Amino acid sequence: MKDKRILFVSSEVVPYLPETELSSTAFNVAKNAHSKGVQTRIFMPRFGVINERRHQLHEVIRLSGMNLVVNDMDMPLIIKVASIPKERMQVYFIDNEEYFKRKAVFTDEDDELFEDNDERAIFFAKGVVETVKKLNWAPDIIHVHGWMASLLPLYLKEFYKEEPLFTESKIITSLYDNPFEGSLDETLAEKLEFDNIKDEKIATVKTPNFTNILKSAIENSDAIIHGSETISEELSSFLEEKEIPVLEHQVENMKESYLNFYADLIAAK
Repeated sequence: MKDKRILFVSSEVVPYLPETELSSTAFNVAKNAHSKGVQTRIFMPRFGVINERRHQLHEVIRLSGMNLVVNDMDMPLIIKVASIPKERMQVYFIDNEEYFKRKAVFTDEDDELFEDNDERAIFFAKGVVETVKKLNWAPDIIHVHGWMASLLPLYLKEFYKEEPLFTESKIITSLYDNPFEGSLDETLAEKLEFDNIKDEKIATVKTPNFTNILKSAIENSDAIIHGSETISEELSSFLEEKEIPVLEHQVENMKESYLNFYADLIAAK
């Protein structure tokens, strides 16, 4: 795997957000790959709870400045970057004043999902792709963690399907047992339709709850990893219908197992 390129896209990464199974796994697998000579890039949203001064985030002017269209609205894209101390790993932050400035991650003070979480997820997916295009960095593997990142496989396979930079990229989605209550905005399907995404691809997220968003990610991924020991029965059954490689939950040999899984997927191109 030395000199191969892996793009890690996660809604949560330590040390920038609190330690959870998802945030620590996303960090640890990237760190391990990096230590083995893999070229890595990590992308996450620049949530307002992230302390920019403490973590030494700074804006990358040459990558910022473009507008992304979300539901027929131009939304400015700001790219910030930081280095994880001692690891020499760069983390890129997708930022926008309207979507990410608030001092919260997914929910408000009443623990209700933000009404624009669907648009934040679309913006994040597009922001990652457009930034990687500007970097002209073609990844061998794109590894997705977390539901807010889970529209990325759909956008790569549909909206960006003609983009040559990702022609050889293999998409892996990790599934975690971290559901949210309720649904995202019911107009998510219409917003995807605005981006000319096929009706049959939109059908999965007509009811945009946690399970359906992950189903969409499964449909548009080349392989799946069980990031948690258990996932919902509905997702398990849905996954069993797909003929794609699956790596079961790893505890003791996670680092080695993930690298081998990446290598096998690249070799199968």
